[in-house]
Parts: sequence; structure tokens; C-alpha cells
Amino acid sequence: MSAAGAAEVLSVGALTAHLAALLRGDRLLSDCQVRGEVSNYHHHRASGHRYFKLKDGSAELKCALFRNDSAGLTFEPTEGLAVLARGRVAVYEARGEYQLYVRELQPDGLGALYAAFERLKQRLGAEGLFDEARKRPLPAYPRRVALLTSLGSAAVRDLLRVLRQRWPALRIVLIDALCQGSDAPASLIRGLHLANRCDELDLIVIGRGGGSIEDLWAFNDEGLARAVAASRVPLVSAVGHETDFTICDFVADLRAATPSHAAQLAVPDQAELQQRLTQLAGRAGSGLERTVAGARWRLEAVSQRAIWQRPAALWEPWAQRLDDLDGRLQQAVGQAVEVAGRRLERAGTLLGALDPTAVLQRGYAIVRRAADGRVALQPADLPPGTAAEVRLAGGSVAVTVGS
Repeated sequence: MSAAGAAEVLSVGALTAHLAALLRGDRLLSDCQVRGEVSNYHHHRASGHRYFKLKDGSAELKCALFRNDSAGLTFEPTEGLAVLARGRVAVYEARGEYQLYVRELQPDGLGALYAAFERLKQRLGAEGLFDEARKRPLPAYPRRVALLTSLGSAAVRDLLRVLRQRWPALRIVLIDALCQGSDAPASLIRGLHLANRCDELDLIVIGRGGGSIEDLWAFNDEGLARAVAASRVPLVSAVGHETDFTICDFVADLRAATPSHAAQLAVPDQAELQQRLTQLAGRAGSGLERTVAGARWRLEAVSQRAIWQRPAALWEPWAQRLDDLDGRLQQAVGQAVEVAGRRLERAGTLLGALDPTAVLQRGYAIVRRAADGRVALQPADLPPGTAAEVRLAGGSVAVTVGS
């Protein structure tokens, strides 16, 4: 082959760089949107970058979403999720592969609903509407329950069947509401307000049967979620099947997997309760019999004691002790009287010795002046001519003092 007809020889790097330049210069590829399903998704935790593929029925495209471009990402991509990716197509020269460098990523179709669901869930959760602390226990034995659902649905038939079978005495209030479509949230909110105005209502069950995410979307309405949180009556949410979750489920006091399951949670089973009562009655009867038998045995054991054969033996020691105490009391009283008599005698003797009239018995006399009754203690107290009274042992005499 001649040199003139030979193709230019390029290195791998040169060829790859040339292709990269061509792609950079392409106006369409510098800013384009690509629709596809997420595949092989990987979030590199250390760097924060995300790598995945977009695929459809005929091809797949490698994608890279760097950390700086993912700041506005409102959802976490998952396998099979349909998305719209916007960015530029370029060559990753180290591998010689072209890929889409994503700047914006958003759900496509149903994915948008999932994203909206996650955003509302995060916001209401941050407000505390899902907190377990604010949720109330269900009444153990409800007397009146309201069912808020479409009255023409299979869900209400399932609810009624299970409720009546488990708790026949239950009073059921049926509140019809739209459970699907754009008007459903407002209809459900009105029904919920009506239920809260019912007298003596113990519990509300809200829900519907299964369906697609669009069918259940009314139960992801923010207004309905706040009405459920504000309900004065405890509320059970029973929306869809076991794998379906709605915002209403998270806000409600209790979430049931299905409407039938909600009926089982709402009321006890009368048959089970009767069986339980029968078991408790049997246990109570057996316990009572054991208690009576034990009491009878203890009574017989006590009745065989010697004290019951001769009851007087119980009080005779106390009677004897009482006699002893009485004797000791009499003796103490006698001694006290004797001591008091001797003290009285000594006091009388002492008092007699101090009596001034006793001195008169020994020949002494007491002289008083008649004018003022003062006792004369010396001759100067009785000048001549003074009238006086002389008191002797046998009586008194009046005298006049001479010169």
C-alpha cells in the first residue's frame, strides 16, 4: 500500500481526545435531556458522587451526577425509577467511554408522585406529625365506631363483615366520601369533620381498598393529613394493601395493613373474649377453692390448740396478776396514810408549841392598852391612869394602872 493512500495513525489517547473535542463542540450534546429508567445506581458515600445508567428498551447510557450538582436533588434514585436527566454528553477519556454528566435529575411520570410523596413526608415528619408520642391508644371496648370511606366499595363491606362478626353489639356510623380523584381530599376532610361532631364516638376508621399510586393519592393530601392529626377521636388508617403506605397512615394513631385488618384492630373478638372470661372464671373458682381449703385447714389447726380446750387458761394469769396489783396498791395506800398521820401529829405538836395562849397556862399574862389594843411590852407603855386589859389563862380582866 502506498504512503499516499495510508490512513493517519493515531494513538488511543489522541483518538479519544479528538472524539471528546467533537462532542464538546456539538451544540445538542452540550445541553440535552434524556429520559430513561435508573439502573446500576451507586452512591459513593466518601465523595458524594452518584453513578448509574439510564436505559430503555433498546440501549443504555452511563451517567455521572457529581456532589456539587446534586445539592438540589429532592429524592433518592432507585432501581427502575423513570427519570429525566439533563446535562452534557462527553467522553471519559480514561476509559474511552462516553457518558452523560448530569446537572439536574427529576422523576418522570409516576416518579414525580413518589418525589412529591417523599417531600411531604419529610416536611410533616420534621413538624412532628408522625411522632409516636402524640399518638393515642385505641379504646379497648369501643361502643361506637365511624367508617369513613366510599359506601359502595368492597372495603366497606369487608369492614362491616368483620366488625359485626367480632363485636355484634358495636354501633357503626357510616360516612360516605370520595376516595379517589381530585375532589377526594376535600370530601374526606368534610367526612372527618362530620365524624368528630358525632356524640359518643370512640373510634374512626378511614381508608379504602387497594389500587395504583394515582388511585390512593387522595390519602397523600397535606390538608387531609393535618385534619387527621387534629382529630379529637382516635383514628385508624386502612388504605390499600399491606405494601401500600400513604401520608395518612403515618399521621394516624394506628396504621392497618388492609381494611379487614383495621376491623380486627378496632374491636375485640367476642368469641375470644368469652373464652378468656371462661378461663378466668375457672381460674378464679380454682383459686377460691384453694383459699377456702387453706383457711379451713388453718382453722382446724387452731381449734386443736390447748387454749381452745380450756379458754379460762387464757385470762387466769391476768386475773392473778390483777389481784397482786390490788394487794400492792392497798399496802401502798396504808403506808401512805400512816406516814401522813405521823406528819400531821408532828405538825400539831409544833403548832401547839407556837400558840401564844399556851404560854398563859404557865402563869403568864398579856396586857393590852384598852385605847388602841396594843400589847404593852414595857412599863413605859402603861403610864399611870391608863386603862388596860389583862388576858389570863382563864379569861381577861379590865384594870387601871395606878401611880
